[in-house]
Amino acid sequence: MSAFHYRAVDLDGRESRGVLEADSGRAARAQLRDRGLFVLDVGSVRERGGRTTRERRRISEAALALLTRQWATLLGSGLTVEHSLTALIDQAESEHIGRMLAGVRAEVMSGMALSAALESFAVHFPPIYRASVAAGEKSGRLADVLEQLAGYLERRGSLRQKTLQALLYPAIVAAVALLVVTGLMTYVVPQVVSVFQQGSQTLPPLTRGLILISDLLRTWGWTLPPTLLGLGLVVHSALRKPALRRRWHARLLALPLLGRHLRSLESARLASTLAILYGSGVALLQALEAGRKVLILMPLQDAIARASEQVREGQSLARALGAARQFPPLLLHMIANGEATGRLGEMLDRAARLQQQDVENRIGALTSLLEPALLLVMGGLVMLIVLAVMQPIIELNTLMN
Repeated sequence: MSAFHYRAVDLDGRESRGVLEADSGRAARAQLRDRGLFVLDVGSVRERGGRTTRERRRISEAALALLTRQWATLLGSGLTVEHSLTALIDQAESEHIGRMLAGVRAEVMSGMALSAALESFAVHFPPIYRASVAAGEKSGRLADVLEQLAGYLERRGSLRQKTLQALLYPAIVAAVALLVVTGLMTYVVPQVVSVFQQGSQTLPPLTRGLILISDLLRTWGWTLPPTLLGLGLVVHSALRKPALRRRWHARLLALPLLGRHLRSLESARLASTLAILYGSGVALLQALEAGRKVLILMPLQDAIARASEQVREGQSLARALGAARQFPPLLLHMIANGEATGRLGEMLDRAARLQQQDVENRIGALTSLLEPALLLVMGGLVMLIVLAVMQPIIELNTLMN
């Protein structure tokens, strides 16, 4: 059987939407007619490429984390996969998620493995999710694997939320500073300085420079937004080329503060992925391949690819990763300790948590430095504007005295 979404109206003209299971679209329409409904639209929940016909956007990370936590709880209480999916559909927080789960349930009821059913809806479930579920099915620990996945998604969402919250205040300060300086340069400064321009007094260099910038902003300021937008599109298009993107990522990693932060962030992703997959019974090489796909920066992806080849040849994971000189020493030491003691999965999980804590500490330190720096820059710009306006007045008073 397959899942079909429908839109229909009853005898009173009330429209209803939902998902039902049937052998074909004709059978789905027959079911709706038997309910006394007039069918407006019926379509398969799944189409080629694993995307739903109605909803092409993926579900949010927070929604996926909540769904995974509920799923793990239902399976842990003894429900089968089919019954747990039915319960999830009943309590789905949106019609979009309900249709997606109905599609997964229909695939499972047709005899497909859960991991294969999730593969049909790959837009909603990342590679690490599908690989972990496949490992959980093979090992018979699906509930435990989903519990680990829920924790991983919640930690990643929490880190993203903390990052956004930490950068919110500096972004507001920067926006206010830009608006204040723009207002001063385009409205206040021209009115004040026009008084001195009408006289025969020679204006100081700072004042003349301020007038020039003010004139440029008033004349050509409207071209700045489209120019910046066009420049951003050009850069975005250029970074689609792997060679340019690789060089750009390498430059980012070479920066003193930002590079170390990005390296820690990527290391936390890698350690979390390896901890979940390896701890679920996935082979180390397969876990490394999934970890490579999770990473964003291409130099680190290349390092994982080289490390995979060395591990395939019999080298230890810690030594293979250490040869690339791209990952923090703490991560390498904990991996080496896990390999030596036979507790690699546990040590990877600890390393992931430590790396995430390190990232959070760096974000806090960066924010504490960024806020006063922005205030100093804003104060310095306002001070320059005030000096440029006051210098002619001071010189005029000196001449009169």
